[in-house]
Amino acid sequence: MTTTPGQVVSHNPTDPSDVLVRLPAPGAFAAVSAVERARTARPDWFAGGAAARSAALGAVAAAVEAAGEELAALAVREVGKPVAEARAEVARTAAIWRYYAQTPFDPVGAVHETADGAGLLLTRRRPRGVAGIITPWNFPFAIPSWKAAPALAAGNTVVLKPAPEATACAERLAEIVCRAVPDGVFTVLPGGPTEGNAVVSAVDVVSFTGSTRTGGAVVRTATARGIPVQAEMGGLNAAIVLPDSDIARAAAHIAAAIAGYAGQKCTATSRVIAVGAALDPLREALAEALRAVPVGDPSDPATVCGPLIDGRSRDVVLRAREGLAELAGAAAPEGTDGWYAAPALVEKVPHGHRLLREEVFGPLAALLPADDLAHAVRITNSVPYGLVTSVHTASLDATLHGLDGLDTGLVRVNAPSTGVDFHLPFGGTKASSHGPREQGRAALEFYTSGRTYTLVPADR
Repeated sequence: MTTTPGQVVSHNPTDPSDVLVRLPAPGAFAAVSAVERARTARPDWFAGGAAARSAALGAVAAAVEAAGEELAALAVREVGKPVAEARAEVARTAAIWRYYAQTPFDPVGAVHETADGAGLLLTRRRPRGVAGIITPWNFPFAIPSWKAAPALAAGNTVVLKPAPEATACAERLAEIVCRAVPDGVFTVLPGGPTEGNAVVSAVDVVSFTGSTRTGGAVVRTATARGIPVQAEMGGLNAAIVLPDSDIARAAAHIAAAIAGYAGQKCTATSRVIAVGAALDPLREALAEALRAVPVGDPSDPATVCGPLIDGRSRDVVLRAREGLAELAGAAAPEGTDGWYAAPALVEKVPHGHRLLREEVFGPLAALLPADDLAHAVRITNSVPYGLVTSVHTASLDATLHGLDGLDTGLVRVNAPSTGVDFHLPFGGTKASSHGPREQGRAALEFYTSGRTYTLVPADR
């Protein structure tokens, strides 16, 4: 991706000479105009009723499913996502729209008795207005969908500002959604920070996923305006492996979570904490698993680790590995201009090294020893982030009691750190997240505000 003054340009990370998008950045005034059009469209969208909203979201789900291969191929080309994973993302995207298509019929409040038995007390939830959605490039269909679908289901209208690197995917998704909803209900606004700032400054509710630095700025702006905001940001996720675990299975899960999609997921594993006697067998098994990871062209169904999103990201990963003892690393493709960096596992990482305090966002992880589970929990919690921890053990006691001290929003036992269940709340702690959870029913609460009504008979 290249953002030049007045332009948005999106490149194929496998072949940077392949330009998918080159268009003028619309600017701040266009962003505000898009919000105002959405605000004008909102009353009719909500007043149309639950059945109309449900039918529209169901139509989006069907259209995404019908265009599955095309959408997956576009994700491969624009963001370098391996095709097997791209197909899975498109299938999940359709499932997200279908899930939220049923929610307009959910209860939106409750009836309560009054203290004196006269009249009624009601609680009721209503849409907030125009939802501003700012999304990253790494899940170009799923993340915009799991933000937009609940917002629309609840009766809001949406302005989506995607990452420039995923502009083509966002515009294709918009074509599908806009065929199902009235004009102005869903708008994609391409661009960069200028457009994003303008959206946050004009909408009624904001949902953001992206970098910690940008997310902090979004939160400050939204908070100063007094509007609801949620921000999902970085992760520095750990995988804890206990000696009683199935080491080979744990290594396979962790290798996939390190190298899958070149580590470009906020839920990727970047620290592997081996407890006690697990260290030596895990070192060997994980090194072997990483060496076996297929790296290469993301259009090949066998590929697990494709390119990084751009040259700057690749260089960040390569610099982070410099001077560290590498236990394993697959070979990067040769003879290509693509932005590749092979997966790697390092150890003996000095205290204070960036791998132990910053999200590198690439296929790179540090192997760290721990004396016992309590020590592993302390290591896990020692970073500014708290998104997800995966734990590999056969011990029910460790699962139910030993993990209570983990300061992360998600804990995945005997499973990779990657992987999200869209019908459950998603979010982290500390610098990983701000505000209410997203996904599942939690998203519907975020995009609505509660009202309390007191109904007293007119003759009293």
